[in-house]
Formats: sequence, C-alpha cells, structure tokens
Amino acid sequence: MNRYIALIALVFLSACKSAKPAVAETGAKANNKMESGKIIDGHYAVPRNFTTAYLKANVRYEDAKNTQNVSAEIRIKKDEIILVSVRILGITMAKALITPTEVKYYEKINGEYFEGNYAALTKFLGTDLDFQKVQNLLIGQAMDDLKGGTYETTAQGNLYQLESKGSTIRQFQFEPDHFWLRKQRIEQPAKNRSVEILYPDYAQYGAAVLPKGLLIDAMQPKGKTNIQVEINAADVDQPLTFPYSVPNGYERIYIND
Repeated sequence: MNRYIALIALVFLSACKSAKPAVAETGAKANNKMESGKIIDGHYAVPRNFTTAYLKANVRYEDAKNTQNVSAEIRIKKDEIILVSVRILGITMAKALITPTEVKYYEKINGEYFEGNYAALTKFLGTDLDFQKVQNLLIGQAMDDLKGGTYETTAQGNLYQLESKGSTIRQFQFEPDHFWLRKQRIEQPAKNRSVEILYPDYAQYGAAVLPKGLLIDAMQPKGKTNIQVEINAADVDQPLTFPYSVPNGYERIYIND
C-alpha cells in the first residue's frame, strides 16, 4: 500500500444529493436512423444542476500488484475546486485538492506529497485530462465537447453509439430514453493505452440526474487498473469548506510524463 492510494483520491469525484429513483426507462429502442446531433442535444439536456456537493463513497481499487477497499469523502464546488479524502478504517490516508490549474495531494504511508499540473492524472488514466474532463467523467457527462466533433452514429444493442476515429478513438454510448451516458471510451492503439468508464445506473439527486456509481478500466503498457465506485451518501448545495494542508515533514515527489 503506497502512493497509489493518493492517486485513487484524484479520480473519485462526483456531485449528488440524497437519491430519489431516476425516471424509469420507457423501453425506447435505439436505431441507426437517429442523427448524431439529436443524440448530442439530448445528452446535454440531461439536468446536472448543483453548486456544491458533499459525497461519501465506497471504492475498490485493483491493479496487478495491489487490491484495496477504501472509503472516500468528496467536497466539491462545481467548476472551481474539489477536495477528496481517502480513508481506511476511518483513518485519513490521503487527501487531494484539485482546481482548474493544479493538482495537489499527500499520502500518509510514505509521508509524501505532490504539487503540479494534470500530468499525474494523464499518466495514471492514460488519456489527456483537465479539470473539466475529470468533472464531466464523474458526473456522467462526455469528457469531450461533443458539439465540436464529427461522429459516426450506430446502434449497439439498445444503445446509441457515437464514434470518432483517428490516432485516438473515442466512443460514447447513450441509452435511448433520456440519453444518459452509459459508456465512454478513449483509446490510443499506437501507445497501447485506453480508459473506459461504465455507468451502470443513474438517480435523481436534487436538481440533477447523476450516476449512482461508476466503473473505470484504465490500460497502459505497465498494466491494467480497475476502479469501482459506489455512492452511499450525499448532499448538495450546503455550505462547505475545503481544508487542505500538508503535514510537517512530508517529502515532495515529482511525477514525470
């Protein structure tokens, strides 16, 4: 158990309120005649209205060398700042503070801390990331700006799929009733790396429809990482503070691209 715990803290971000059942699916069927523009408009019409959120989650992390179950506490001010605390048996083992310009974290086991840009997340998940993409990923919104791309539209099972190809392959799959995102995948075959995020279910959280959990599979030449997140308690639009300070005596580390 080492600095990978701190990296866990960098990706378990979301925003939600005490859950109410999401609107039930009506049984609409995906078909190959749907235009990509209508799918994209439907996806961006999904309500995601919140200002602040406090979230608790159970998290399972697994790679080739480590398997760890932890709890995560997330405080978020939308589009501005996210604070994540990772705990094991109630003891804080790592904290991460994320803003649009920088990433900070410290972890207790090795007494180390990091301060820098998004190179850490890019290296860990295997795709270029920034604050907005991370936030989108975890609230069930496409990481990329879909309105700025050209996509081939197909029906995959009972899901609509948008796909763009090139040196980087991007796939987004949506259910046909409400255009909730069910899967997004970004792959760079030449570099043997990819990240895939699955959204098994959604629920109504205050004024937003957001994921109840997510599954992340990241593949890189050094191996595969699997992360499972289950939301178990949350609240939105309450006053929050974002306390973060590195304990005395910790050693700064550097993560290269």
